[in-house]
Amino acid sequence: MAGRKINPFLKLALELGPILLFFVLFGRLKDQTFRIAGGEYSGFIVTTAVFVVLIIATTGILWRLTGRLSRMQLMTLVLVVVMGGLSVWLNDERFIKMKPTFLYLAFGAILGFGLLRGKSYLSAVMEEVVPMTAEGWMILTRRMTAFFFALAVANEAVWRLMSTEAWVNFKTFGLTAALFLFILSQGRLFETYAAEPVEKD
Repeated sequence: MAGRKINPFLKLALELGPILLFFVLFGRLKDQTFRIAGGEYSGFIVTTAVFVVLIIATTGILWRLTGRLSRMQLMTLVLVVVMGGLSVWLNDERFIKMKPTFLYLAFGAILGFGLLRGKSYLSAVMEEVVPMTAEGWMILTRRMTAFFFALAVANEAVWRLMSTEAWVNFKTFGLTAALFLFILSQGRLFETYAAEPVEKD
């Protein structure tokens, strides 16, 4: 079933809003400790709990407005709820920090599985936005698969070797910038393998 169209700025706000609010709230709470139900929780854990609730709420709003959710949105929701929930429940910040690692490994594995079958699963979700030939999609899928695995490795390195504040900055801005720059770097590929427009009678 095709989803209903909504204002693209509203869609962007619902998708990026929780991430930006996570960054802002962490900046305000990072040096604080909270006593809740007899336990002590850092500002990071409290921020994570708020983030989980925000993701659930914004994903629900997107579903109500559009009538559908993409597999990427569902996968993100599940991982945030599971990994964020574990961080809050066990009072251990490592779980939410590993969430991007698992997400990018999952994306890379799905695209890689398609490549092994000689298919581009990427084209199935992006073909209407970026019309390209089958050869172009296979090249882009191989590059995107490697890119996702690289992001997973980068996330592991940052959260294990650097401070929590550095990881929050990396998650909020670094990963977003990396994806944006990757797409920009594929401009020549999009031009070279652009699909010919279909002529209508």
